[in-house]
Amino acid sequence: MTIKNRHRLLLRVSAVVSMVVCAKLVVHFLGWEALSINPLFSGIVAANVFLMGFLLSGVLSDFKESERLPGELSACLENLAQEVSGIRFARPEAKVGPCLILLSQLSQDILSWFHKKHRTSELMEHLNDLTPQFAAMEQWSQATLVARLKQEQSNLRRTLIRIHTIRETSFVSSGYLLADLITILLCIGLVLVKIEPFYESLFFVSVISYLMIFLLMLIRDLDNPFGYYERTSSEDVSLKPLEDTVGRLAQIASVEASAPDGGLAARLDHIGIPKG
Repeated sequence: MTIKNRHRLLLRVSAVVSMVVCAKLVVHFLGWEALSINPLFSGIVAANVFLMGFLLSGVLSDFKESERLPGELSACLENLAQEVSGIRFARPEAKVGPCLILLSQLSQDILSWFHKKHRTSELMEHLNDLTPQFAAMEQWSQATLVARLKQEQSNLRRTLIRIHTIRETSFVSSGYLLADLITILLCIGLVLVKIEPFYESLFFVSVISYLMIFLLMLIRDLDNPFGYYERTSSEDVSLKPLEDTVGRLAQIASVEASAPDGGLAARLDHIGIPKG
């Protein structure tokens, strides 16, 4: 998480905690503190911490898996590009340019898809556009090479579906609901409880509410490791491997388009890849 994103999360938590502390000040000066500290209160706090620990361990497993998915996408795309480019070494007459340009465009579409600028169904259609290109290259390559290309295409499709599932699925929605309710009730209880002296009351209200609210917001943020399109998202996995791959594939496609090959230059202009 970058320093900017870390500060964003801390500011959001601080804003909510400030409202709780202000409510505590108002209730104290109005004399509305009607609750007293007892062992059941600390038991509720412990139960909420246990519940949030369960939720945190669940979302962390998906987050750790998600950290490697952009790298796997990058590896699949570059493997496809290298396999297709390698056909030219054995068969110089092979027309691999259209396939490399489609791969470059697909990588850009995937990067845009992470920011929800493309629908998943559209992205899958672009991925399926590679199938006729692989079939056309059978005349210049061995069947085993085409089989490897189709296997990488399958791995790419599987990874994209997994990312879509993680991004669109919430971990144990009923658990979030229960954690929200307990946290709200705890904050209300902290505001209404009477602790003497008053400065100790403010300290415990601030610390306990900050811990509960911070954990709740952190868990919700970790639940979607691909929240680049959300303004409030702070904990997202890095897309640096994919961004580097997009640049390399665009360079390869640009070189192929500059070679004598009818219609490639027009195709390059159409999909927006710079020449040279």
